[in-house]
Amino acid sequence: MNSAGTVERSEKLRLFFGIPLPGEAADALARWAAETFDELPGVRVLPSGHLHVTLAFLGSRPASELPLLREALRDAAGGMARPVLEPLRYRETERVGMIVLADEDGRAGQLQARLSQRLERLGVYRPERRAWLAHVTVARFSRQPRLAAPPPETGPISPSDAALYHSLLRPSGAQYDIVEAVALGGSTS
Repeated sequence: MNSAGTVERSEKLRLFFGIPLPGEAADALARWAAETFDELPGVRVLPSGHLHVTLAFLGSRPASELPLLREALRDAAGGMARPVLEPLRYRETERVGMIVLADEDGRAGQLQARLSQRLERLGVYRPERRAWLAHVTVARFSRQPRLAAPPPETGPISPSDAALYHSLLRPSGAQYDIVEAVALGGSTS
């Protein structure tokens, strides 16, 4: 997107699909991460506005694909009930700290599978070989801290939307802008 908020058709955009977390839940997870990683060198805690459950990461795609991607999101989310997610455990990879989520009733997993199939048919996405895992990345690090932290106690989280995001990489970290949000249940917001 250019500075006026419009998109040139030939422009490449870094895109992904995700489930934005409701404000209270995102704030609670961000507070937990800030307390958990307090004073650890080389750790960047993500702000609450960045917290989401990734459904599919597309990477760099032509802006001309936005109408198809929006339609794929609407189709996948149409008629889907809201998922119910709950923090299950803390997990680390080499570069990120995350909260793995229990997906009660498997609704988030169903949404991810439906979206993945549509994107694969469009030729814009290749599903990962490993099984999809409902999680929220809460921190990024230059050196893995190897923490054994208990998960935050937020209670059930029921996100209301699925979204197509545009990710802008900046020296201070990524900036996420929602291109399109679809209410789970079918209406566009």
